[in-house]
Amino acid sequence: MSKASPVIAFILHQMHVAGAEVLSANLARCLRSQFQFVFFCLDAVGPLGQQLAKEGFEVIDLGRRPGIDWSVSLRLRQQIRRRAVALLHAHQYTPFFYAAVARWIGPGPPILFTEHGRHYPDVRKTRRVLANKLLLRGKDRVTAVGQFIKRALADNEGMADGRIEVIHNGIDPAQFDLDLAADRRTEIRSQLGLTDVHRMVLQVARFHPVKDHETSIRAFSHTVRKVPEAVLVLVGEGERRATIEALVKQLGLNDHVRFLGLRQDVPALMNAADVFTLSSVSEGISVTLLEAMAARLPTAATDVGGNSEIIVHGQTGLLSPRANAKALGANLTALLRTPTLRQGMGAKGHTRLLERFTQQRMHEAYTRLYEQML
Repeated sequence: MSKASPVIAFILHQMHVAGAEVLSANLARCLRSQFQFVFFCLDAVGPLGQQLAKEGFEVIDLGRRPGIDWSVSLRLRQQIRRRAVALLHAHQYTPFFYAAVARWIGPGPPILFTEHGRHYPDVRKTRRVLANKLLLRGKDRVTAVGQFIKRALADNEGMADGRIEVIHNGIDPAQFDLDLAADRRTEIRSQLGLTDVHRMVLQVARFHPVKDHETSIRAFSHTVRKVPEAVLVLVGEGERRATIEALVKQLGLNDHVRFLGLRQDVPALMNAADVFTLSSVSEGISVTLLEAMAARLPTAATDVGGNSEIIVHGQTGLLSPRANAKALGANLTALLRTPTLRQGMGAKGHTRLLERFTQQRMHEAYTRLYEQML
């Protein structure tokens, strides 16, 4: 990498293992021969940030205090000047806000604001709309990870539809190559106490209210009555794990549910599963749904946010209304009972992923934007 390579600063809440953070980390890894990257974290470095630091990236904790902490923008402004940052790439609205305020303190580089998801419920706030008109400048750009997010930015943030570009999230499908993972399927299932008779449903999501694990657990309780060989495997950690464990016990599902915590072998787990599920009340463009498609897994998910942009209902998976355990359970049952349905949907999902949601397509789009803005 040349010393003359322009410096691009990513600004995020913290680098934990989640969609926006993983995507930004991979973007920096893949483009580090063209640009220099530094990570500014509002709240904490996080485990992914620690890993990036080991890989040679600068990861800086800005130490935000609760509430609106104006001093964060001052510290950010100092860091921008010290490192001669040429472009700020803010992931999510709050990082964008602090980046824009830092630029009001003194001259600063253009901002690329990428919106990955929206709060639920998502409402229009007049003060935010007015603030956005002041925060965004002519050379700034806005990207949304899906059409649903683009509509939300236009409707609820008052951003001009014409200045918002959609760049879909993408993943590297090679990680989920079935030939590479074939020997591990039996190994992983054996570790989980599963035989060929069992039908494995996988859910990869942090235990957070927006992921609504309660609905997936209640849905699975309906499924088990009709598919007693079904097992639900949950990957992730979070504030609501204890609550979900209590619900599993209350519903008498202890023998049918496995809690694995955080795992580094998600591709292998995907290839060991029969069906993927996601019960969120809100989503942007879910990376885990893309990973399921890469592993040729059919999906039973809620019809929220950008999920319908990923899943073609009845072709690559089945969608059900938000917080409707009975409908989600019926979809899980239909997939688990019908091998040909699973195989057909899995194959079509894989084809759709390669056409629309690859990491290469996403990185090429961001590289083009970076070069235009620089």
